[in-house]
Amino acid sequence: MNLRMVGCTHRATSLDLRQQLAFGSEQSADALTRWRKQFPGMELALLSTCNRVELYAAGDASDPPPDENELLGALLNYHGIPAQRLANQTVALLHRDVVQHLYRVAASLDSMVVGEPQILAQVKQAYQRAADLGSAGPALHDLFQSALRTARRVHNETALHKHRVSIPSVAIADFASRVFERFDDKRVLVIGAGEMADETLRYLKDAGATQIHVINRSPDRALVLAKEWAGVAVPWERLDEELQAADLVIGAAAADEALVNAYRFSSGIAPKREQRPLFMLDLGVPRNFDPAIGDELGVYLYSLDDLKIACDRNLKARAAELPKAEQIIQTETEAFIAAAHHRLAAPVITGLRRNLEAPKQAELQRLFKKLPDLDERTRAEITQFADRLVNKLLHPPLESIRDAAQEGPPHGLLDALRRLFRLED
Repeated sequence: MNLRMVGCTHRATSLDLRQQLAFGSEQSADALTRWRKQFPGMELALLSTCNRVELYAAGDASDPPPDENELLGALLNYHGIPAQRLANQTVALLHRDVVQHLYRVAASLDSMVVGEPQILAQVKQAYQRAADLGSAGPALHDLFQSALRTARRVHNETALHKHRVSIPSVAIADFASRVFERFDDKRVLVIGAGEMADETLRYLKDAGATQIHVINRSPDRALVLAKEWAGVAVPWERLDEELQAADLVIGAAAADEALVNAYRFSSGIAPKREQRPLFMLDLGVPRNFDPAIGDELGVYLYSLDDLKIACDRNLKARAAELPKAEQIIQTETEAFIAAAHHRLAAPVITGLRRNLEAPKQAELQRLFKKLPDLDERTRAEITQFADRLVNKLLHPPLESIRDAAQEGPPHGLLDALRRLFRLED
């Protein structure tokens, strides 16, 4: 097993550099196609997200992957970034560390928000793209498939993903879901067009929301956000009308004072709503809505303070699950490494069996020719005896190979067995 990974992550590299190094889906495909020509015979896969850009390479025992500088050079040259820009901001891993790292990435233990669900799909897409292009072979297939299985174990055997810790995810999953059982038939109004609005819409979309209206003082920004989420941009002047029609409102606008005060809501908006349930998330700093609006019948108003308390509580619950998740990563990493080492021994094991099987069969034939009067039952007993003897002779070397594989690549032992039993011939 010869594995290498180079790249940059949110732990080691600035956001500015990560953005410069990022690859879109078309760029990823183009880069992998180029690198296959640059590194013939190597298996390659590229994982690029907002938090990381990582190039995975695999070779065999006789043809190891390119060194760290060559792979980093490939990443940098694609975007025309000078090497000195990434000084002390890159990550380079080998062999076992590559396995453990990818497992932690896929299981979302290395994410900015531990437990976020998007990364598993991104890892799967990265592998699928490499496989479709022919740049991923057996080694990376085993690595990525085992990483996906490990991530599913973490998801199924721990409660790590059940405790959300980002403000938007808690807002939708832990608060809005208490008011509405479904979101596909609800009208959503988003006030603001910044990062918090965008991230909250992502969770709403995942929850099934389809009727999305975006309103912002800058109509161009409202249009961009609405287009991204297949919604409708609304002029700022229609804010009251939108509040009258909405089922769920997200306030994420930058404002010096509340956009809607209690009098405006109670006198002009509430009467038109006729006490229909209204879920309001105030993510603004300062607040977008007067807290007194929450006293209106049918209104469920939650502020950032409410959400942060829930996030802190979830963070503590998630921390209690981390040791279980890390133990799964450790167990699966050891199993993968042991299996890889055992595969190294497969040709030697096959050769040992073949070298003993041939003389066994020859001696059985010689014996049966000398004793032509043996009945079938006796022949079967003699053949079974020969099989047991061969298996007992094979047991010690096979046990030695298995034990050595647990500790590391058993190259020395395998070489000795090849020479002793002349397996090269």
